[in-house]
Amino acid sequence: MDTTATDQPVFCPSAPPTEAKVRRSALSLPVINLDRHRTAKALVDNAVKMRKVFSIQGPYPVVRSALRDRGWVERRLPRPPRLRHRDADDDDGNDEDDSGYDDSRMVRNEMPFFFWTTRRDTVDTRLLKKEQMTNHFAKAGTFTTKVGLCVNLRNLRWFDAADPDTFFPRCYRLGAEDEKHAFIEDFRRTACSSLLQCVVERGRGECGAGEESASLESTEPEQQAQKKAWKRQGMVSSKIIESALKVCQDFLDSLDHSDIDISSEALPALTERRWSELVHAYYLAVHDGAEVESSAQYVDRCQAMLHKLRQVSPQLDTDGIHNIWIIKPGAMSRGRGIICSKRLDEILRLVDGDPSLIKDSKWVAQKYLERPLLVHGTKFDLRQWFLVTDWNPLTVWFYDKCYVRFSTQPYTVETMDSAVHLCNNSIQKHFQPSQQRHPELPQDNIWSCGRFRAYLSERGQAAEWAGAALPGMKAAVVRALQTAQDLVESRRGSFELYGADFMLGPDLRPWLIEINASPTMAPSTAVTARLCAAVQEDTLRVVLDRRLDRNANTGGFQLIYKQAAVDVPQYLGVNLLIEGCQIRRPCARKSSAAAEPHVVHPASVRPQRKQKDVGAAKKKTPPKRWIKAVVRQLTLSTSRVQPSAVPRRPVQAMETWRLPSQLTAVPAQNLPRSLDVSWQKPGARPGPARPGAEGRRGPVLPLEVIGLQDSERDSNVLSRSPIVPQTGQRLQNFSRHHQRRTIRAGRGMNNI
Repeated sequence: MDTTATDQPVFCPSAPPTEAKVRRSALSLPVINLDRHRTAKALVDNAVKMRKVFSIQGPYPVVRSALRDRGWVERRLPRPPRLRHRDADDDDGNDEDDSGYDDSRMVRNEMPFFFWTTRRDTVDTRLLKKEQMTNHFAKAGTFTTKVGLCVNLRNLRWFDAADPDTFFPRCYRLGAEDEKHAFIEDFRRTACSSLLQCVVERGRGECGAGEESASLESTEPEQQAQKKAWKRQGMVSSKIIESALKVCQDFLDSLDHSDIDISSEALPALTERRWSELVHAYYLAVHDGAEVESSAQYVDRCQAMLHKLRQVSPQLDTDGIHNIWIIKPGAMSRGRGIICSKRLDEILRLVDGDPSLIKDSKWVAQKYLERPLLVHGTKFDLRQWFLVTDWNPLTVWFYDKCYVRFSTQPYTVETMDSAVHLCNNSIQKHFQPSQQRHPELPQDNIWSCGRFRAYLSERGQAAEWAGAALPGMKAAVVRALQTAQDLVESRRGSFELYGADFMLGPDLRPWLIEINASPTMAPSTAVTARLCAAVQEDTLRVVLDRRLDRNANTGGFQLIYKQAAVDVPQYLGVNLLIEGCQIRRPCARKSSAAAEPHVVHPASVRPQRKQKDVGAAKKKTPPKRWIKAVVRQLTLSTSRVQPSAVPRRPVQAMETWRLPSQLTAVPAQNLPRSLDVSWQKPGARPGPARPGAEGRRGPVLPLEVIGLQDSERDSNVLSRSPIVPQTGQRLQNFSRHHQRRTIRAGRGMNNI
């Protein structure tokens, strides 16, 4: 059976064979190009030798192409499951690139040395080797989430002599009870200052920024009709101005600590009922356009108070008069779930109505910039890239280009529509541009940085861009990173590209809105297609080319901050070293030899060994062979006890016992004799008393004889009693071999 044509792959260097020479089979056979295979094999061998194997997860065709141009070979990672609903803004290009499929198969068992992924948790940085690179840092969510940025910037005073209120709008976590109360106080205080601004602007014949932009194209008759509508709303008592002035003055006193002597039990300036009436009157006067009674008489006082507030509140000029707050989910991107509100009851109803929305304090309330810089009456924001290549020392690269994102509707504060207030491309792409927009605004809602600077030059603000906007954005980025430096896990070989969103005030002061990790690189417009590709190319120049050549071209990235290196102390482990000297136990007072002679003759007593320090040497085990019969005489050196009245009994021959495991005290009725009489060897003649025996002053206790109980004999011969714990006791041993041994008893019993 001929199977050569069906079982073997067909090698075709130039062109496939004709149909007549090849037997057809049910399976299509691969056609292998030998020249391409040899070239790929040589490229793979060189890449493996030079450690140029990379892995990419996500649609990044620019990064993949740039790495292959540098001689890198891709090892494909398992493809993650696609989401059911995926925005077109997330598609950065075609991820199905099969140009290096043969190379990928050849390095499927090799270790990648470069990772570029969309999500931070795709690669565990703890398992990477030091020569492997990845485009994420661990725990970078401490400043790339709205909650983390809100909390970290409050600690800026410990890192830099700067006030976060000068570049970051006030922000509160609604899930935390203390911050919720602080938000309510801020909302009420802002309502009072907004009321004062409204009184001053109406007294001068001006209107708020929202009313100005809303009536940008309106004629004089329309403005007169609007003023008549205000009058129809009715009059509001002038007492609200007095209350607002009192609240603002109390706030200034608290900043100056002038209220330090006021008792904490004192009643607040305004009760909850009075606050409700004041906020309701504010809604009528500002939101509904009602006139305030005799407001012209308060213009000077309100203006003086606003001048004092402006010195301590940098955000007073951008706060406006409508007291709008923007409610954001703490860990979502592309404008999802963001709402704007200018009524306190609506915000609190959102917080208290659905606890799942504020679970783990993930929702924040941030003050909305009601008076930003507008381009032809339309709101915009800036997307600015920056790169962090190290956290210790902190190294920050700032990209010299950005792009401008516009909303599709003219700016106004009369409506809270997201088409007016949110400039994210993922939000604005669902709306058609308004017919009332200026014709110079782009239809795709994107401007390049060069086009925006040309617009500023036409308005005579080119100097403000170079002198205020750019330095302010750089300083805001560095300060935000400084507050998170101790929280992010630094790792050599890692880097990360971030996208910061800024808004500009009328004076071109930048205001940091948020920082995004893994910013979108979607070529959704002609501007983003060009800039996003350039920033990815320049990122590889910084993290790859500059590692080999310090003078390599870094493209549009500029090094704006490099911190002095901080030495990390050497890790000593968990063992702790304690230095010091041992405190010895005080010894008992020694008595004179003449006053208190020892019972045992000095010639017959073995010299005692000096007691070693506890723990200085290993304790010696007791010897295996011991004396067969032991009677111990117990002597104390401080007092004397009368001898026991035990009748004399003949001393019998002592039996041979083995050393017991426990010392027991013998009751007095079982003793053969008292210790006040000298002990004699059985059968020996009574001799004279030992010298010094009568003059002894040491006591003899009734239970002074300690016997050794044999575990193999009858346990009733000797009864057990606790070991005598006193110190300074001496035991005198006798045996039929006339051997005497002096040992310590009491606390040193374990050393016997």
